[in-house]
Amino acid sequence: MIRIENEVYLNTKQMEFIISGMRNPMNSWDKMDSHDTAGLFFLGDKDKQLMKKLAEAGTDHRKFMRMIPVYVDITAPLYWWKEFDTYKVGTVANSCSTMHKIAEKEFAKDDFSIEHLNRRTVETLEFTIDDLNRYRELYLHGGSDYISDNDDKEYEPKSKDIWWQMIQLLPSSYNQKRSVMLNYEVLANMYKSRKNHKLDEWRDFCKWTEDLPFSYLITGEGE
Repeated sequence: MIRIENEVYLNTKQMEFIISGMRNPMNSWDKMDSHDTAGLFFLGDKDKQLMKKLAEAGTDHRKFMRMIPVYVDITAPLYWWKEFDTYKVGTVANSCSTMHKIAEKEFAKDDFSIEHLNRRTVETLEFTIDDLNRYRELYLHGGSDYISDNDDKEYEPKSKDIWWQMIQLLPSSYNQKRSVMLNYEVLANMYKSRKNHKLDEWRDFCKWTEDLPFSYLITGEGE
């Protein structure tokens, strides 16, 4: 499961700045034909053709794409974020912390990506969720660890030993939200590498990029 929401795109002034910078190497500012009308940006044919030409020429020539930002909230399972984190250049993220906030709310099946689990593995997950919630209660309030063999040991609230039980027991299907900044260059790299990936989340992510403004710069297809 992946949920993508609250997109924030560049404004008119930013787009004009990017196009002007794109034309710096050839001092061709006089050929700019994009314009702003009543706060709405209209991409001119000459600017559009140059953008496409540079995008197709490769990373050395399409530096302007690194200047086109996209801000977005993404909720996805930890196993997807592990792969997303291989893209270190061109991405910045602030995440909801499992380290600090793992015990803030009770665990539920809705917190996990389970669309491909069968009945038996769903039952296994439910047992894990029950254990996580028992450790959560023990972490918050203290008491005896009646789950393990240490049922005679008393724990104080916020015990780190109990915190470790939650951290290391948490499945990689747990959904985490991050607020992410991307740019069109890293999106183009992701699209090329991941559009036919075996994970549904990557295919859905790439499908989302196809609906972005000027998406042909990312996909190499369309207008």
